[in-house]
Amino acid sequence: MLEIAPGWQLAVERGPDWLFVRLHAPETTDAEAPPLADRLWNLMQQHCVNRIVLEMDELPSLSRELIDQLAQLQQKVHESGGLVRLSGLSSESRRALAAAHVDDRLPAYANRSMAVMGHLPNKPR
Repeated sequence: MLEIAPGWQLAVERGPDWLFVRLHAPETTDAEAPPLADRLWNLMQQHCVNRIVLEMDELPSLSRELIDQLAQLQQKVHESGGLVRLSGLSSESRRALAAAHVDDRLPAYANRSMAVMGHLPNKPR
């Protein structure tokens, strides 16, 4: 397990053309810590990939700060022609993304396989 930003524990796996990162939330936050979006972007650069699946199974909910960081990461990745996909979000987290109006830019999938395939059930293609 890698500690990428103080408190954030990440389990990182490399797949063909994708980086898979399972997020484990910090117990406390460090105001002087580098933003999570920047740390994830740097991790993607180190692995020479522009597609990432963030596995959120272990996060019960998404804070506004985390949603902002995810949106910032998505913007950077989008500008480089890449993709950010989320998997394993709770219903509460999905509602939080929709309330923040970023659910269209940060698609959420049930699991890693569906995220890689880009298949959203019950949504027109």
